[in-house]
Amino acid sequence: MQVMDERVGIKSQSPVSGRPSMVGVIGGTGPLGRGLASRLAAAGHQVRIGSRDPNRAEEAAALLGERITGASNAEVCASDLVVIAVPWPAHEQTIMQLRDELDGRIMIDCVNPLGFDERGPFALSVDAGSAAQQAQQLLPNSTVVGAFHHVSAELLLDGGDLDTDVLVLGDDRGAVDQVIALADSITGLRGVFAGRLRNVGQVEALTANLIAVNRRYRVQSGIRVAGLPPLSDPGH
Repeated sequence: MQVMDERVGIKSQSPVSGRPSMVGVIGGTGPLGRGLASRLAAAGHQVRIGSRDPNRAEEAAALLGERITGASNAEVCASDLVVIAVPWPAHEQTIMQLRDELDGRIMIDCVNPLGFDERGPFALSVDAGSAAQQAQQLLPNSTVVGAFHHVSAELLLDGGDLDTDVLVLGDDRGAVDQVIALADSITGLRGVFAGRLRNVGQVEALTANLIAVNRRYRVQSGIRVAGLPPLSDPGH
């Protein structure tokens, strides 16, 4: 079944909660990409991690284990859901290079536009309002959802317990529900709807605050939203 996006008329597949998916990760050889790939594979999904150099992606995938394969960034776009996890300076150029491959796809943007100086991390100004909004402007025939901004790459990679909420933002209800279900499938994560795509800027910027917390207290902090009903699955 398909649902129609009231905003731009994009059709997206309705979510099937708990069903393993094929997830592609653009820039999947970086810490966040590899961390997400390993957790998604552990949750039963098939994962393709991408790189500009397919050989590098294949080498990284071989170290991550079963259900994970490596390919070019273009090849991983042929997945049920696509995550972009490149550094902010490469965000616009990477999307422009993959516009045709991402046409009609749901793309999860977890890129944080941040700068760093001697005083620490800080949010950068983005003309479009946020990285996710920039992506949506560049991909008018795709559906962009913002998510996974506040999940520590270090925690994802070390295999330890997770205990954090994933704020999910977007304008297509069906796509948002799919991403929430994807987050819920990872033990220790909970997907939480946090508004329309226009609100993703402050979510991206909050990552600078979390990095400051991590540095001050030597932890890997995350976000928990108080007042929500407990998850029905105690394993999460």
